[in-house]
Amino acid sequence: MTTPRPRRHIAIVGGGAAGMACAATLGRHPRKFKVSILEKNEVLGGQAGSIPLNEQIYGAPWMNNGVQGGSHIFKHTFKFFEEHGYPPQKVQLQVSFGKGEDGFWTNVFPSTLVQRFARDIKLFGLFLKVVKWMLPIIGLIPISVMLRVFFFDKEFGNKMVYPLIALFLGTGNQTANVPCGIVERLFDDPNMKLWGYDDATLLPNLPTMYTFDNLHRFYRSWGDGLRDHGVEIRTSQEVCRVLSRSRAGVQLRIKNLRSGEFTDEMFDELVLCTLADDSLEILGEQATWRERLVLKGVSFYDDLTVTHSDKEYFERQYETKFRPSLCAEPINDNQKQQISFAQGSESGSQGFRPMYFTYTYDNNPRLIEMSFNCSNYQYQLVAGNSGTNKVEPVYQTIFLNKDERELWTIEEISENKIIKRNWWHQLGHRWQHYLRVVPGMMFLNGRNNTIFAGSWTLVNMHELACVSGIAAAYRLGADYSRFDEFATNFFAKYLLVSHGMLFSREERNRNHRRQ
Repeated sequence: MTTPRPRRHIAIVGGGAAGMACAATLGRHPRKFKVSILEKNEVLGGQAGSIPLNEQIYGAPWMNNGVQGGSHIFKHTFKFFEEHGYPPQKVQLQVSFGKGEDGFWTNVFPSTLVQRFARDIKLFGLFLKVVKWMLPIIGLIPISVMLRVFFFDKEFGNKMVYPLIALFLGTGNQTANVPCGIVERLFDDPNMKLWGYDDATLLPNLPTMYTFDNLHRFYRSWGDGLRDHGVEIRTSQEVCRVLSRSRAGVQLRIKNLRSGEFTDEMFDELVLCTLADDSLEILGEQATWRERLVLKGVSFYDDLTVTHSDKEYFERQYETKFRPSLCAEPINDNQKQQISFAQGSESGSQGFRPMYFTYTYDNNPRLIEMSFNCSNYQYQLVAGNSGTNKVEPVYQTIFLNKDERELWTIEEISENKIIKRNWWHQLGHRWQHYLRVVPGMMFLNGRNNTIFAGSWTLVNMHELACVSGIAAAYRLGADYSRFDEFATNFFAKYLLVSHGMLFSREERNRNHRRQ
């Protein structure tokens, strides 16, 4: 008679999307794993959270902060949302890039800038094909270099390409350093592309995207569900240091932020769902040379998000309303329909209602500020603004890279209109990241009883964070639950890149062992 193998105790550091997805996947095997989430904040969710609002003033009692929404490729994210009763809501993406007739363009109606760069937009399609064909050779070359190689107009890059990449990745002022291979994947790869490429307008007209439900309530509900399945969730618990890693397990020093007390605890395996620099700090002297080499290659930038209701500031910075002078002369019936849509109807059921904006600095056109009109984007604010009651709009303006704050226009926002300020430590998707960090992860994961997870391991997306957590659990021996062919392909590709594991082969091996 065989003795049952004792459960392995897994410490998951970080209760954001990666940590929660990892715990949810491990939690399906209560006989194999004892799971503990250690989160230093009082609430779960990491950068995905919500803030309260005065409903009488703003039209809704809450808004999401940090993470806004995603595209159709967010299969795992949406599955977790739907399992807990928080399905995403469909919206049509409207952007407003730049200011004035010569600097503005949108994906809602034809603009003079789009017509001016018609040749470059067509050439960009050829550019994407060339990059795809030669991906192993030129894929790491920064997009700024490749735009020069293909003789694109410099203003085409500054006014159209870079703002669009910032929308895709949230890279802000590092867009010029993004490798062209990642740009090609974002436009062409079925597993990564958000909205595709349009040979007439670059960004398709009114593509479908999704806005998330109340993230604070969702993560609280998700946490309650995990507890019901035996997962231990410990908030206000800061993992200060890894004391040792050996065959006996991983010893952690943990500080209870409520009581101030320290404890030293042993676990069988460690999953670090924290940012790369935080992970290195936690590992301390226990970090190996490989871990230092790879993790020190991740570059982060400190950005400031200001949530406010300063309508005058917003309208000075951006094109927020339809004006005939912003339109180019329509050249076909489709463009005439687009203009008719943008003009809107008296009921307000349609029209130019952009949700995403960029502002370019005159003295450095590669650098931008980004903003959201959350009242046009987040579904609960849209609903609140559709009634007869007059409510104030809610905006979020993101000031990028505190080292460049002398350029910021933050002082122009009225202090009495500011609702909240948040600092974010954001990943810069520089070409060095894909040369040093991404290919290096497979040589770290699984060594020394340690696995790393988080969107920084590949691309800054909520979906990627979820997939990285599921992959960490799979690496530890949990099953991957197939529910969608597209999602399975996405997971398999990530597993290969970040863990060096072939999903199909691993599945065959596991099935053989079960038999």
